[in-house]
Amino acid sequence: MVKRTFFETLTFDNSFVASLPRDSESSNIPRQVFGACYSSVRPTPVSMPKTVAYAKEVAALLGISEEACESERFAEVFSGNRLLPGMEPYACCYGGHQFGHWAGQLGDGRAINLGELVNAEGKRWVLQLKGAGMTPYSRRADGLAVLRSSMREFLCSEAMFHLGVPTTRALSLITTGEEVMRDMFYDGNGGLEPGAIVCRVAPSFVRFGSFEIFTSRRDFDLLKQLLDYTIRTDFPHLIESSEMNPMESELSEQVYLQWFEEVCQKTAILMVHWMRVGFVHGVMNTDNMSVLGLTIDYGPYGWLEGYDPGWTPNTTDAEGRRYCFGNQPKIGVWNLAKLAEAIHPLIHKTEPLQQALSNYADVYEKSWWKMMSEKLGLRDFEVDTDKHLIEELLEILVLVETDMTIFFRKLGDVLTVSKTIRLNKAQLIAPVLDAYYEPDAMDGAYRERFALWMQAYIDRICKDGLTDEKRRENMNRVNPKYVLRNYLVQQAIDQVDGGDDSWVHKLLELLRHPYDEQPDKEDFAKKRPEWARHRAGCSMLSCSS
Repeated sequence: MVKRTFFETLTFDNSFVASLPRDSESSNIPRQVFGACYSSVRPTPVSMPKTVAYAKEVAALLGISEEACESERFAEVFSGNRLLPGMEPYACCYGGHQFGHWAGQLGDGRAINLGELVNAEGKRWVLQLKGAGMTPYSRRADGLAVLRSSMREFLCSEAMFHLGVPTTRALSLITTGEEVMRDMFYDGNGGLEPGAIVCRVAPSFVRFGSFEIFTSRRDFDLLKQLLDYTIRTDFPHLIESSEMNPMESELSEQVYLQWFEEVCQKTAILMVHWMRVGFVHGVMNTDNMSVLGLTIDYGPYGWLEGYDPGWTPNTTDAEGRRYCFGNQPKIGVWNLAKLAEAIHPLIHKTEPLQQALSNYADVYEKSWWKMMSEKLGLRDFEVDTDKHLIEELLEILVLVETDMTIFFRKLGDVLTVSKTIRLNKAQLIAPVLDAYYEPDAMDGAYRERFALWMQAYIDRICKDGLTDEKRRENMNRVNPKYVLRNYLVQQAIDQVDGGDDSWVHKLLELLRHPYDEQPDKEDFAKKRPEWARHRAGCSMLSCSS
């Protein structure tokens, strides 16, 4: 008997391709695909795959040993050069609204799903290569990815996970040994860049646009097949809690409605997490919205440096700012409304869908106020006092460029004093002074207003009766010290481009513990340096990034 290698012991159970209609054509040539949820494809072979980094936690989740991750076979498999037994690679068909306009068929244009791995606990994980070559959905593109975009996705996926934000994961980052032509800012100044592939991991990559495409084509049978599959596979509790037999072929309209209500709730909670850590997705098109409430498709994302609700990291969105930080919750419900329109033919009622959208607003608002009170270290949100306290702070933060991450982290260092002792303005501002990019811009009126707020804040936390140590501990669990600032990623990209992988591993290790004090890594918690304010890749990026 031939002994199986470690990789050959991995179990794949490809229910998506087994349960749903496949594209009847086998060509990878870009085209419109009708009557199918996916197309069978093969990754494009690359010349010299090299593993730059892998996430050991994700490997463990999948049952892949660190020894296997260090092997040449690993690089071959997760660059798409070699398929393992049981893998059935495919690209999904979906559509979407992009920047508020229906874009028609989109699909996995540079993503190829290798298959669905089932780990030792019976949990299903879809392995998806981004940048592995052309598919029928590539349109006018080549299906490839470059190092900078792949590095950003790899690091951000794991950074978000360790921040406690719902997200897809990233197993590996592999360079291909080939050069790829890219025009980073769509300005006609393209150039060759090193190619790379990231392996993304999630229970499912089904998105809002997965349903929109079939409704737009009036293919309601396929719409129903996909929704039934999605509920049975990723939302089985909805069937178990209903009175129907789990084996019945027909799901009820009530189950569909409950599914939509849950997607609304998950999306609302995701938006609250983004706002908590100051994350801006940059491209909240409906094809970039997961029905599982996960952050997916990391493109021109960014973290707020100076607190600015109108900031977007996306150069394509610079004029309209549709997807800026402050708009994300509203775009979330706009996208959900498009999903409601897509599944309406299966529910036949408008009112319950509208009610679910209203519930989104209720869940978001309640969760947002709770989150903000936690960021301030309050025991509970007391609407009579805390609403004004929070609103006043957010108005103050935009007046002078203030680093959001540093401000809330430093706020935990505020010491309470006896109410009989009143601190002067300088003493009140001192704990958070490091958060200001231009302290000299704080004029007398600003200092007066902020000092009044700080005194009101101190009075409020004194009312809770927590010790300063306990309050700081609570605040440090929700206010990260380290986030993946764009300039840090760009430095890692530059280092790898020059042949040095050490920065990637250093950042990966740092981001595993974003809420912990890491005394030897203080430089990573500092404000964005001035040289990075306008440098390409360190602030705003394009959709090709």
